[in-house]
Amino acid sequence: MDFDAFILAAELPGAPPDWGRLSEQLPLEWIEQALHYTGRASIRKRRLPAEQVVWFVIGLALYRHKSVRQLVGELDLALPDLADRCVSDSAVTQARQRLGEAPLERLFNMTAQHWQDQPAKNSHFQHLRLFAMDGTSLRLADSAANRAHFGSSSFKNESAGSHPLVRMVTLNALSTQMVVAARFGPYEISELAHAKLMLSDIPDQSLTIFDRGFLAGELLHTLCQSGHERHFLIPAKGNTKWKIIEGTDADALVEMKISPKSRKINPELPATWRARAIRGEDFEGKASYVLTSLTDRRAYPAASVRSCYRRRWQIETSYRELKQSMMGMALSLRSQDVETTRQEIWGILIAYNLVRLEMARAAIEAKCAPTEISFIMALHAYQYEMMHASTLQSLGTVPELIKRMRGRILVELNVYRPDRTFDRVAKAKAQRYPERRIKKTA
Repeated sequence: MDFDAFILAAELPGAPPDWGRLSEQLPLEWIEQALHYTGRASIRKRRLPAEQVVWFVIGLALYRHKSVRQLVGELDLALPDLADRCVSDSAVTQARQRLGEAPLERLFNMTAQHWQDQPAKNSHFQHLRLFAMDGTSLRLADSAANRAHFGSSSFKNESAGSHPLVRMVTLNALSTQMVVAARFGPYEISELAHAKLMLSDIPDQSLTIFDRGFLAGELLHTLCQSGHERHFLIPAKGNTKWKIIEGTDADALVEMKISPKSRKINPELPATWRARAIRGEDFEGKASYVLTSLTDRRAYPAASVRSCYRRRWQIETSYRELKQSMMGMALSLRSQDVETTRQEIWGILIAYNLVRLEMARAAIEAKCAPTEISFIMALHAYQYEMMHASTLQSLGTVPELIKRMRGRILVELNVYRPDRTFDRVAKAKAQRYPERRIKKTA
């Protein structure tokens, strides 16, 4: 089927998909294991058993433009009942509340650990696997429960933002851009606090690239001291101070102090910590430094280390895909209460990894890097296969469907243009309407 025929077929109404087609990516046994582990498996027969609700939550992320009733009907999630053909929105809400957050969190952790080892080009720096850690925020449905629990941004005139916000930190594998680990919570909890709890999620023999907001001696020192060959790469702040132990200003081993506040919380921390400082230039031509635990200058030349730091921007691309490409025109998540909001976020992360998993496997077949494949094209192909593939009975087997989906993913690869360079700048988001700000209450 050519691309024009694919677009035309995507517009035609199709029969509900057979969820068994996705058994290659997300086996039913994993879902059942997560449900039994958290004690949320359905005991009595329901129109919406727990297994179907798990798929519904993932479908919320894949089909953000569809209503709840459309998803239940078009994805054929409710078990048949001649006496009651329709499933109301309230019944879906009650089913999600019965399921809770824990099974989706468990399922995300299981799948992330299983999928993170997907082979890919440029997955290593020397012998170290490459990861990136950064934070972002998600706009939530404006309900009293979400606002009370998660909070929102605040302004000098004592007003609050138009939507509640959740702060999230993720660890991404840079080879495939899959989310390996994630933590999130109220907006007032800092990214650094989440990051400290995620150090155990970083694999051994790895290099993790951080944003400068994570520059803290207790975090980076603990990372290097725990596990085996866990290294970091992070830009220095403009006010970062150190003492040169050996080397020159261009490439030196430096010593920095750990804050007394951190040592009071954790008396086992040393008074100082060491790193390698490498000087370079930013896009304005000003001197800038990166700090790393890769102190062997012969094994890790300064130029290659600085070049490796540029790959950190891939995690920003992942956040754009999560918050814009998958959300479409929607301004916020759907869920109105705290537990289903957290449940929805885990579903979004699982859905994102499912698409990224197919991109990684398609890249193996095409002998290219996953980053050369368009995420939007892959997302549309995934949505099409799940919703419309069952209309083509002649290609109804799992291997043929998977092969056909990966073929569509590779219709148009991203083109590298070496003569095009753009400075990384933050642009003000265009506003269609005046921003709503809510007066804070005492």
